[in-house]
Amino acid sequence: MDLLLNFPLWAAFSAIFFAQLIKVPIHYLVTRKTDWSLLTSTGGMPSSHSAAVTALATAVALDTGLGSTPFAITAIFAMIVMYDAKGIRRQAGEQAAVLNRLSADFQKMLEETKVWRNKSQTQKEKEIINLKELLGHKPIEVFFGGLTGIIWALVLDYMINIP
Repeated sequence: MDLLLNFPLWAAFSAIFFAQLIKVPIHYLVTRKTDWSLLTSTGGMPSSHSAAVTALATAVALDTGLGSTPFAITAIFAMIVMYDAKGIRRQAGEQAAVLNRLSADFQKMLEETKVWRNKSQTQKEKEIINLKELLGHKPIEVFFGGLTGIIWALVLDYMINIP
């Protein structure tokens, strides 16, 4: 039963869901288009990874104090995850975009050959594979994801401990 009462765990999990949920209205405000696929996608504003790890670190700080070893561990963990979200994963997404363009160019070249023309539409579609391009985050998305997580954990703590 201790698992059900683990505030840092629930703060982190709920921060993920909250960050994913608010991606839809934020996207709508920017583009005037509703995209429900954002509920389960990577990338976008705010970063749910950043929200989760900062909510975790904030909740641990509230539970054990800023001078505790568990807070130090979660703070360092949060920094590494946020760095990775804006760095390595973003670069992988940019590389995927370049590879997708190369693949499209290659497919166009194939279309101009007799071999390609003789293939069925089903065979052609099987050969076209696009990589996921939205893997990482812009620094601003990581920042607001982190801010979301901190605020989310503080709000949850306040709601749980209302006098």
